[in-house]
Amino acid sequence: MLERSAAGPDRMGATIAPDAAHRMDRMYRHQRHVYDLTRKYYLLGRDGLIRDLAPAPGHRVLEIGCGTGRNLVRAARRYPAARFFGVDVSGEMLASAARGVARAGLASRIGLARADATLLDPAAVFGEPAFERVYFSYTLSMIPDWEAALDRALAAVVPGGELQIVDFGTQEGLPAAARRALRRWLALFDVTPRDRLEEYLAASAATIGATLSVTRPYRGYSQRAVLRTAC
Repeated sequence: MLERSAAGPDRMGATIAPDAAHRMDRMYRHQRHVYDLTRKYYLLGRDGLIRDLAPAPGHRVLEIGCGTGRNLVRAARRYPAARFFGVDVSGEMLASAARGVARAGLASRIGLARADATLLDPAAVFGEPAFERVYFSYTLSMIPDWEAALDRALAAVVPGGELQIVDFGTQEGLPAAARRALRRWLALFDVTPRDRLEEYLAASAATIGATLSVTRPYRGYSQRAVLRTAC
């Protein structure tokens, strides 16, 4: 039984940075009601990530920055023998996620908790120290200390497991004017593409003996990374 209150897990203060929680709650208090309808047009590659997760029966899958729960619901339906968990720093978003999970009849298979990605202790939050799959879907670009979030995520991947990421890329294949316009627009939502993501992941992979694959579909509009830890 995985069901957990979306409002209660932040009782462990070490898992929440108040400033980050307040910033995200303020941003999504109203946006969360139309988030999935509007984001589907430009958060490209989310469904591809879900398709590529391919967890085996019994595997544990963690989404960091689960938002409205849209990805978790789709993934849980696609992989009915896996167990799913999601964290988000925004209580507003988790309220929407809890409703969506309940409507889908998946509350017994998807655990939700409020936690800051940069302080994440999954053993304290879920009683699970590590996962076979951990993923970020368009969330690193909204986390100011994204390197700390990646370090926490990597620490939560079992040997032989995978960390998967999809997010905004460097847009190197787009015209310069389009790239500038896109970045100005993203900045309105506190979104900053992580141009150093591959560099940071490559250094992390070399340190722990992991393998790394990075692609940049849609002319670099997005970037897709898979880091597999050594067995």
